[in-house]
Amino acid sequence: MSNAEIQKKIDEIEAEYAKTQKNKATSYHLGTLKAKLAKLRSELVNGPGGKSAGTKNAERGFDVSKSGDTRVGLVGFPSVGKSTLLTTLTGTKSEAAAYEFTTLTCIPGTMKYKGARIQVLDLPGIIEGAADGKGRGRQVISTARTCNMILIVLDSSKPVTHKKIIEAELFSFGIRINQSPPNVKVTKREAGGIEYQEMTSQTKGMNSEVARLILKEYKIPCASVILREDISVDQFIDVIEGNRAYIPVLYVFNKIDCLTIEELDILDQMPNYVPISSQHGWNIEELLEEIWSKCNMLRIYTKPKGQMPDYDEPVIMHVANDPTVEAFCNRLHKNLIDDFSHAMVWGRSAKHQPQRCGKDHILMDEDIVQIVKKVG
Repeated sequence: MSNAEIQKKIDEIEAEYAKTQKNKATSYHLGTLKAKLAKLRSELVNGPGGKSAGTKNAERGFDVSKSGDTRVGLVGFPSVGKSTLLTTLTGTKSEAAAYEFTTLTCIPGTMKYKGARIQVLDLPGIIEGAADGKGRGRQVISTARTCNMILIVLDSSKPVTHKKIIEAELFSFGIRINQSPPNVKVTKREAGGIEYQEMTSQTKGMNSEVARLILKEYKIPCASVILREDISVDQFIDVIEGNRAYIPVLYVFNKIDCLTIEELDILDQMPNYVPISSQHGWNIEELLEEIWSKCNMLRIYTKPKGQMPDYDEPVIMHVANDPTVEAFCNRLHKNLIDDFSHAMVWGRSAKHQPQRCGKDHILMDEDIVQIVKKVG
């Protein structure tokens, strides 16, 4: 099926969904329509086969090697100040001009904050329809999927509708903004039909019949489904698709030097936002602090035996990646864990100072760790 045919089918289903009344009697039909839409959109983005095809037929992201402790992508419409912001944060020169589409490829830069080396990517401006391939949209969003965090850069003097358009484009490409993966387990089985369990009451439209219809649409006749939290039909489809990226997002309102105090007060009601002026360097420190907070990074200091801790070069770890003593050892050297005996830990994670810990001990921000090797 060609992309034009897929898009035509999507438009037909969206039209049917829009004219269908939303009530309890139509919830099963609406769930089936949502599953069909998700499958077709996945096929449109990834090529025939949807999620199983990966990105074989889609445009791949820009070829930028990952470096540093974390990666942050700058996403936004053309001419909102992304290149100027990259220069302000990292010192890397990215061409900036008063016309749109100045940046045509991905420009990487690196900044250092609280001992962490953070790679910042200045991505070309995206336009409405980017997820469908307009402009270089697919390449931009494919690269954004590889980031630990996305900064959506918006021009304060332009309509906030730009924010909604960018969110819709990221959503279409499987990026879930400021969400956690649903606590749902779906296990395919050889036989036995659909076994459905709810650990908590469902108030957003999920039930055993909706689950069965969606699984049928994905040609899964036998499976065990366990819902451990209250989820929507869209979230259940995300679990089935299995290729969603859950990425923290910060909205950066640039060019605040063009706004009045009253307009700033209105913007201040929005969650996850930071107002800045990259040209004048206003409020950059708050932006850096928000990036640090959103990325959930930890600083772990090494302490050689009989010496002071090394406070200049901390080992940076992420809360999401299970910051154990074993993971800390692997960051230092891949073979260090083979000779590991125990660790002496000072800091918030220790019950007393120091505490002798094994490899499964969970570390916290600004802990000090001394590794003791096996003897003999």
